[in-house]
Amino acid sequence: MSAYKINLCVNGKDETLDVQGDETLLRALRRIGYVEVKLSCEGGDCGACAVLLDGVAVNACLMFAAQADGSEITTVRGIGTEDDLHPVQEQLIEKGGVQCGFCTPGIVVSAKVLLDENPEPTREDIQRGLAGNLCRCTGYKKIFEAVSAAARQVNEGDGS
Repeated sequence: MSAYKINLCVNGKDETLDVQGDETLLRALRRIGYVEVKLSCEGGDCGACAVLLDGVAVNACLMFAAQADGSEITTVRGIGTEDDLHPVQEQLIEKGGVQCGFCTPGIVVSAKVLLDENPEPTREDIQRGLAGNLCRCTGYKKIFEAVSAAARQVNEGDGS
């Protein structure tokens, strides 16, 4: 298997790493410490590994790390911090949309993209926007309420 040296900018930090040709972006990110990118189905079915790749939400398990060479990657850690939560993160906590938390990073990534593209989503828009994210704990009602509340917060100027 061929090895490649790739350069990424992850959450604003430049990273250079050696990857094997068959190594997924998910496994490469986790190997260098970005464990918030969850390792779950590895088949693109659950959305737990969602990251922003040059501003587009992708499942990191579905692409080779070498394909991301030169890209800007944003994980959930780059969307908000403990001291400065993104409105989606804040509202997931407020509305009880987080239970075990395993799916939460991918949901935050997908919801942020949704709100960036559609600042006033309907419930149907939210359902479509999060369709690639599976949650086994919450039943989605509180997650959808949280995304709606985050949209209102963003539109009122109380969020980023």
